[in-house]
Amino acid sequence: MKLIHALQDNSDPNSLVSRFRRARAKRVTALIEAIHADKGAVRIIDLGGEPEYWNLFPRDFLDAMKVRITLVNPGGFEAVDETLFDNVDGDACSLPQYADNSFDLVHSNSVVEHVGDWVRMEAFAAEARRLAPRYYVQTPYFWFPIEPHFSAPFFHWRSEQSRARALMRKAHGFSQKAPDIGAAMRDVQHARLLDKTQFRFLFPDAAHHDEVVLGLTKSVIAVRG
Repeated sequence: MKLIHALQDNSDPNSLVSRFRRARAKRVTALIEAIHADKGAVRIIDLGGEPEYWNLFPRDFLDAMKVRITLVNPGGFEAVDETLFDNVDGDACSLPQYADNSFDLVHSNSVVEHVGDWVRMEAFAAEARRLAPRYYVQTPYFWFPIEPHFSAPFFHWRSEQSRARALMRKAHGFSQKAPDIGAAMRDVQHARLLDKTQFRFLFPDAAHHDEVVLGLTKSVIAVRG
């Protein structure tokens, strides 16, 4: 388990997750460059994104591309770099304050699995497809044997009740040991992984790509560009 958790350490530039993030950044870079070539500036809305994620991209590149990023999260962030980010307290499943195509690119990295049940996933996908002509959405894949949030093999294939009981016994990955069944169930239901059929239904107008580890799909990516 410790080895799996180490492979998922965002702070380690040599970890598996860091290497995948850099590979994903190449796709986003290509989208940014195409938008800049067309418009001379790039307006991005990052649904559920964090400021630290954008450290994957050299700041001089973002400045040269005239990138402006709107971060949307419940509660927002206490402090962000206001020269690069707009900090919005909002629900990525419902953003009526923005008209269609208010941005050039919608970005989302490992968020759709956290928004709630299927109805909210559909609402999230509708907003992602509505807010910009281009979008980039990534999410972990249900049929990869290691669950990324709990850092445990086959964990997500067990029943919710079984997973909750496991969390009450000990910590798993990024989740601490749950003090009671309520906390355990909230953790379990906070991450709902998608398979390819579900993901392609949510994003039918995208090109779909697989991230592969040892011949197995680890994450899925939808790009409309």
